[in-house]
Amino acid sequence: MRYPTCFTPLFIAIAATIAPAAHADEPTKEGFVKGSSLNLNARNYYMNRNRLQKADDNIEWGQGFLGMFQSGYTEGTVRFGIDAHAMLGMKLDGGGGTDGSSILPISDGNGKAPGSFSTAGGTLKLRAFDTELKAGDLFLTNPVIAGGDTRMLPQTFRGISLSNHSFDGWLIEGGQASFTKPYNQSGHTRIGTSYGTLAEGDESQHLNWAGIAWSGVEGLSSSLYASELKDIWNQYYYDLDYTWQLNDLISLNPGLHFYHTQDTGDALLGDIDNNTYSAHLAVGIGSHSVTAAYQRVNGNTPFDYISQGDSVYLDNSQQYSDFNGPNERSWKLKYAYDFTGVGMPGLTSALSYSRGTVNLTKADPDSAGYSSWYSAEGRNAKHWERDIDLQYVVQSGQAKDLTVHLQWATNRGGNGYGAIDSDTDEYRVIIDYPVNVF
Repeated sequence: MRYPTCFTPLFIAIAATIAPAAHADEPTKEGFVKGSSLNLNARNYYMNRNRLQKADDNIEWGQGFLGMFQSGYTEGTVRFGIDAHAMLGMKLDGGGGTDGSSILPISDGNGKAPGSFSTAGGTLKLRAFDTELKAGDLFLTNPVIAGGDTRMLPQTFRGISLSNHSFDGWLIEGGQASFTKPYNQSGHTRIGTSYGTLAEGDESQHLNWAGIAWSGVEGLSSSLYASELKDIWNQYYYDLDYTWQLNDLISLNPGLHFYHTQDTGDALLGDIDNNTYSAHLAVGIGSHSVTAAYQRVNGNTPFDYISQGDSVYLDNSQQYSDFNGPNERSWKLKYAYDFTGVGMPGLTSALSYSRGTVNLTKADPDSAGYSSWYSAEGRNAKHWERDIDLQYVVQSGQAKDLTVHLQWATNRGGNGYGAIDSDTDEYRVIIDYPVNVF
């Protein structure tokens, strides 16, 4: 089934839904200055990717700074405000053939990333009743367009967004983004995809999205989103998640995530008809939790999402691999422990093991964007990943909220999996120090 290539009717419906209602409650009125805030974050980031079948590793170390100013709103029925941010990234180590981990900008050809990179941006915002409009540089987080925040500096998007909270437990939102500022670059580019390869000169002009998220019952949440990455795909998402607290000690958390992706317009990446889902069940007992998850990709292309983004709301998306290959089936088992149970609040840990099977012979060797996934020897390609995660957040004192995050991933493949990736060990050390100036 081919879906419409334009979301105009959907945006009209949302606009009608969020029209200010006479009975809508006014948000708390704050002045432009009184409601303002300025927050700073210093992030020190070290990444080491040891690619076992390649001569060079990817090792980079950098220091990032992010400053975010958010104003309050002017008085009146229609209120105005501004947001602004500035970012600076500095290279502490990386180069001489070890660059390319994705922390620092891509090398200029001499094997060394630049010593620093920076960017700044602003947003004009408007609020009327329970509806907010933003235009400019946006920090977005939803299942179809989420800025990557897993590197030294965050990803942003340039465009407009509209959100509404008129009804308790409901979020209605939509928007359009035409450019993105990648997390390891200073300038803006058009929005691409993580796993597809566009021909030289091809690019998507914008991404439209709209969605509804609901959390009106305690422990239960659900959302429905749709997006159009112009001339590449239409993507649709649905999730359902429920946390059932049996008693003070035991909880159950089943959940489901589902994506459908279909090529649209000029189909710059070729034919796409992909259904991908994951389901999980987590059992919490005091400070312990165990999660089992199953994930399935139905389609001869990988499950794909926007470049550098975090819009992959699937259970088996891990530190290194997304387990998203053509027709891939994967499962995961995860154990997590909160050390609050032994009198060490702020310290948490997790250990997970994931395993997937991919049929690379199903990929189209003539695909415009995904031909590299084809391998005649990959009928029963397999890979597994082990992830260890340890994090500590300082609870009090001068260093309150300082976070130290250690991550280790081991990914191994066989039966032809090496056609698309190499065996890799990846280590990350991330230190965040946030400061609330006012």
